[in-house]
Amino acid sequence: MQFLGHVVRFIVAALVLMVVGWIVPQFSIGGFGSALLLALVIALIGWAIEGIFGKKVTPFGRGIVGFLVSALVIYIAQFIVGDVRVSVLGALLAALVIGIIDLFIPIATPFEAGKSSKESK
Repeated sequence: MQFLGHVVRFIVAALVLMVVGWIVPQFSIGGFGSALLLALVIALIGWAIEGIFGKKVTPFGRGIVGFLVSALVIYIAQFIVGDVRVSVLGALLAALVIGIIDLFIPIATPFEAGKSSKESK
């Protein structure tokens, strides 16, 4: 069941990225496949940053540092995923829109999901 939860989370994240690509200027995604891959890359980079620097610097954390790291992760991810074009302003606006959407549709990070499953055992 945990695998299905991860699949649903990435599908929702890809849909959110497609909506952001439609709303935010200077942020474009080629299609659903690119959005799904972008969601995966953002999650992996975010997980790595969270593992190295801790929760306060994570793209999923709150505050200005989390916001700026989120924009940086989005900007860097465009170089890994094809059919994604993001300017610096587009990354900042995308991070803002994703943060606002996250207020209404909170999605646990892979790092948090792993911690909570280990704690419950």
